[in-house]
Amino acid sequence: MKSFLQNNKSFLIIGLITLAIFVGGIFLFGRGGSSNSSTNVVNSSLLVPANAIQTSGIVNGTYLPASASATLTLVEFGDYECPACGIYSPLVKELLTNFAGNVNYVFRNFPLTQHKNANISSYAVEAAGLQGKYWEMHEKMYATQADWSNLSDPTSIFIGFAKDMGLDVNRFTNDLGSSIVKNKVQNDLNDGNTIGITQTPTFYLNGKKLVLNGTADQLKSLVEAAISNK
Repeated sequence: MKSFLQNNKSFLIIGLITLAIFVGGIFLFGRGGSSNSSTNVVNSSLLVPANAIQTSGIVNGTYLPASASATLTLVEFGDYECPACGIYSPLVKELLTNFAGNVNYVFRNFPLTQHKNANISSYAVEAAGLQGKYWEMHEKMYATQADWSNLSDPTSIFIGFAKDMGLDVNRFTNDLGSSIVKNKVQNDLNDGNTIGITQTPTFYLNGKKLVLNGTADQLKSLVEAAISNK
């Protein structure tokens, strides 16, 4: 046996190296195959859930149901207490107005832990949505952000908004603390965490994350380019 090993040493070494490469290749494929084949496009179900009642387009400055003919979907993960989100809100509406029929818009709740009223403001918008006033409350939150963001409890302010919008105030108040509303916000947050959202606002255009510098012109140019490529 010893002489056999000595006489065939080189063949055995080659065989062991070949086996190591083969096993290593299987290991690497199993660990990294999915990441190597992945793209920058996020799974659409994580961006636009089936029950996304807030999916919308804008015509003449008015939020309307999603357009079936639109080729683009703009998704924003936002926080109603986030100052940057407040700055972007009118820019997004202007963009959707300018490209009416071409772009559908979806807002996903991503309340940040450092904002004490981020959750309750999200609940207020979702509660208004149960009575058909989602976008009205959405805009109201950003328009009045400075008035309620530092309050210890802005609930009475939000109830006042609901009353001004002609909502059933008792229902709105009950919905604020309901599991339906809280689960909706939590599901948005869960999807955002799965995707890897770390800040607000974060935008996706047809599943691709946008890197923005805070200007309306840049967002507009990205949408124009996407439309021209369709």
